[in-house]
Amino acid sequence: MSVLWVDEQLPEPSRDSGSLRMFNLLRLLVAMGHRVDVLPLSRNTSTTGQQRLQDIGVRCADIGTQRPEAWFAREGTRYDAVIVSRYHLAWSWFPLLRRVHPRALKIVDTVDLHHVREQGEAGLRDHAGLRSAAEATRRHELRAIRDADVAWVVSEAERDLLHDIAPGARVEVISNVHLLPAATHRRPPGARLVFVGGAQHPPNLDGVRWLLADILPLILHRRPDCELHLVGRGLDAAAHGLTVPPSVVFHGQLDDVSALFETCRVGLAPLRFGAGVKGKVNHYMAFGVPTVATPSAVDGMHLQHGRDVLVAGDASGFADAVQRLLDDETLWALLSQHGRENVRRHFSIESAIPGIQATLALRRPDRAA
Repeated sequence: MSVLWVDEQLPEPSRDSGSLRMFNLLRLLVAMGHRVDVLPLSRNTSTTGQQRLQDIGVRCADIGTQRPEAWFAREGTRYDAVIVSRYHLAWSWFPLLRRVHPRALKIVDTVDLHHVREQGEAGLRDHAGLRSAAEATRRHELRAIRDADVAWVVSEAERDLLHDIAPGARVEVISNVHLLPAATHRRPPGARLVFVGGAQHPPNLDGVRWLLADILPLILHRRPDCELHLVGRGLDAAAHGLTVPPSVVFHGQLDDVSALFETCRVGLAPLRFGAGVKGKVNHYMAFGVPTVATPSAVDGMHLQHGRDVLVAGDASGFADAVQRLLDDETLWALLSQHGRENVRRHFSIESAIPGIQATLALRRPDRAA
């Protein structure tokens, strides 16, 4: 099949979890024998990003100076399926697809259910305005999902939710996709902790501020030798106004985290709201770094407390869990092993194949192959 993927920007795997997932799904579509183009709606497309796609057999649509919609009106009929990232783009692109190429398979990749994340933040803040905005997002998101031939979600929990609130919608689970490093992570010396996530994502911003203000002081009181390594765009600005001890290191965005992960004993996911599945948790576990997470950070991820991950919902419990992993070598090895196995079973390249096959099998007989 010929597939077009429409998104705001080209995927940049080191920037955010959504980009890494998209890049690996593009890689998988090509490996499955499909012809794949990406249409970025932003004009800010780097040659590096285009080359990255070419290296895996994906073409960046060359639209020149045309508006993306005008380009699609001319070229869109050659695609059998069009994947549109996130509900807000589906709102504008699905009517265009119906007008220009009604036989194309319309797929909305939700990335995560935005209204669930917004509802979580509204509850945390107890804010009427945020609740109203979340309800508006819910209406818009469900409209896009119902309008699609297929909606992709990242967890069984989100699929089950949509079966309740959007009955009749066709939903497939296409979760995060990670490549497992070949070497098993070995328990490093010292007491280094790591957090990965850009500040542009509200749950990360809130989580880092909570970590620095409430959790880290408890950890340092018990283990003053701890270092905290923060990886992600804008996290230094996120700490504005907080007291940051010298043992906190801001790395910014890193293209390759493997060298840092080899030196870190515990991965942190202190997220107090969110949706979907958490790429940072997958990332830690793929490298064999045991993880301490909040309930929100492990929702829908097939993880068992005490076996795959340690889960804590308040600052004191979170600090206790970190100390357990720093001190207990047997527990550390257990979580390291089982975390990698969880990624292999539920978030590997192979795990996404059935949902993609089921999606693309929906093409009508009159669609060109």
